[in-house]
Amino acid sequence: QVQLVESGGGSVQAGESLRISCAASGLSLNAYAMAWFRQPLGKGRELIAGIIYNGGPTYYADSVKGRFAISRDNAKNTIYLQMNNLKPEDTAVYLCHARGATEFWGRGTQVSVSS
Repeated sequence: QVQLVESGGGSVQAGESLRISCAASGLSLNAYAMAWFRQPLGKGRELIAGIIYNGGPTYYADSVKGRFAISRDNAKNTIYLQMNNLKPEDTAVYLCHARGATEFWGRGTQVSVSS
């Protein structure tokens, strides 16, 4: 059974940092393009960061460029999102996504940023 499990979310003040993780089981992440999406309450899902296969090029949405960094550790079958200088508008559920021959979603982890 394939599972993507996000962790590391929480409540922080504006300007602080968090690192969230997505641990995979039942699949090998080095065969998948990985991404982080976020979904604020009552709004649509937004792609914010992606990384191609084995440490290839990365993508960042303009809203997080320069503040967030995506990385992967294939040995641990885990990807990370380092989030610095967090802003209240970063408040959302953050979801992990794997895309290969099929695609998989995690259930998400809540990040709340107060001013």
